[in-house]
Amino acid sequence: MNKIILDLCGGTGAWSAPYKEAGYDVRVVTLPKDDIKTYYVIPKNVYGILAAPPCTMFSRARTTAKTPRDFEGAMEIVSACLRIIWGVQYNNRFGLKFWAMENPAGHLQRFLGKPAFKFHPYDFGDRHSKQTFIWGMFNEPKKHPIKLTEDEIIRSRNNTRKLPPIPEGYIPDGKMKPVQIRRSITPKGFALAFYKANL
Repeated sequence: MNKIILDLCGGTGAWSAPYKEAGYDVRVVTLPKDDIKTYYVIPKNVYGILAAPPCTMFSRARTTAKTPRDFEGAMEIVSACLRIIWGVQYNNRFGLKFWAMENPAGHLQRFLGKPAFKFHPYDFGDRHSKQTFIWGMFNEPKKHPIKLTEDEIIRSRNNTRKLPPIPEGYIPDGKMKPVQIRRSITPKGFALAFYKANL
C-alpha cells in the first residue's frame, strides 16, 4: 500500500512533488477542484500532511489592498486544515508520521504562536530570500545556506526576482494573478530537503 500524503491548499503541488516523484500516493486538495472547508472524506492510513493556507490576509505587505483584512475568513481555511489534521490523528491508529503548515512570515503567528521552524529559500540553495514559517510536527530539514549577491537581495526585497513557471495542468482558482501564483510556489530546494528529513 502506497503511503498517502495529503497536500492541503497545495496549489501547484510543488511542496509535495518530491513525495510524488518517489511514488507516494499524493493527493493535492485545493481550490477550485476541492473546497478545503468541506473536505471531510479523509482516507485511512494517511502518512503525512502538508498544508499551505492562502497568505493574502496574513501578509505584512498587504498595505494598499482595496478590501480590508479578513482574519476571520482566512482563519476558516486554517481551521479546516487543522480539522483534517486532527481528524487523521483521532482516527489513525498509529497517528501521522508528520504534519506541517506553511505561511510566509506574517500575521498567522498571532493565531498559531511561535513557529516550529523558520527559513529563507537561500537556506536550501534557492537564490532568493523570503522568510517562511512552519508549524507542526516534523523532522527539521537540514539547512545548507548559500550567499546571495547584492542584486539577488535587492530583487528579493523588491519582488522582482526571476519566478518559476506555473506547472502544466495547474488549474488556477481565479482569485490569484499568474504572478501571485508563481511567487507562492514552494522553493524546490526546501521541498526536497523537507522530503529527505520526513520520509
